[in-house]
Amino acid sequence: MPAKQTLLLWRRTPLFAAVCCATLLLTTAGAQTSDQNKDKGADAQPGFMQHVPAIPVRASDYRPITPQGRLQWFIRGTVGPKSLAGGLFSAGFGTATNSPHEYGTHWVGFGQRYGMRLTGVSTGNAIEASLGAVWGEDPRYFHTVNQPLSERVKNVVDLTFRAYRADGQRHLAFARYAAIFGNNFASNSWRAQSEADWQHALLRSGEGFGARFISDAFNEFVPEVWRRLRHRRDYAASAGDQ
Repeated sequence: MPAKQTLLLWRRTPLFAAVCCATLLLTTAGAQTSDQNKDKGADAQPGFMQHVPAIPVRASDYRPITPQGRLQWFIRGTVGPKSLAGGLFSAGFGTATNSPHEYGTHWVGFGQRYGMRLTGVSTGNAIEASLGAVWGEDPRYFHTVNQPLSERVKNVVDLTFRAYRADGQRHLAFARYAAIFGNNFASNSWRAQSEADWQHALLRSGEGFGARFISDAFNEFVPEVWRRLRHRRDYAASAGDQ
């Protein structure tokens, strides 16, 4: 059974590649090309904080994501460090609990679970990026500025289910819904038999929203922690030079 599932997975690779190509074409043709040079203010931060823009104060302050930004979001969300690290935890937990049981509790099973998750994340991100480009849905997370903890958590929850559009307002993230539900139901055709049903697809969809919440929380709080650590390091270095 594991070998059969692996064969099915690789047979779906051309379909996945076609989806990715469609993403690139749609984002190039349908995104806001007139705003390609307006993202510099949001990307002025160093390192991994570059892709976490601040929420716009007014609708007129919002800067739509560019075609290049949409492609970068897809790549970062698929094979970026945060995504790959999440796959290690997911595959490790599945191997420890032997879920699905067809893969077993050995290293081969771990690799199959890791690969299965990666194809799901890739397909979901491709769907969200391509559909979002059609009607201007922005997949990025926008962090708060000088807000109390309760407002920051509220922002994380809100942007898990909503997204900015070209008008600078938040709307229901329909491209994200289509990506999460569509990917998880479509993947029933190449998943292990024990989890290839609508009940497991619904469960995986719920987990998909949970993973998005965790990712948004990371983007909300980790950059601040990083800044504080750098500030302490720079302060310690300057104190040592005195």
